[in-house]
Amino acid sequence: MKEKNNLRKLREAKLMSKAELARLAGVSAVTIDRIERGEHCRVETKRKIILALGYALTDKDKVFQD
Repeated sequence: MKEKNNLRKLREAKLMSKAELARLAGVSAVTIDRIERGEHCRVETKRKIILALGYALTDKDKVFQD
């Protein structure tokens, strides 16, 4: 089942590459790519990505729709 998210839109709005976001979040660029395609990821990975984008954890719904 695909998970809806705004990761690609938000990343591109901040003019970030997948590699740059991956580096800031401490995950691989392949992981960023998989999440942007809607594949499942762990809660810890979501947390890292939200913070790397500059959002507070309370803003998680802006990035990931659960």
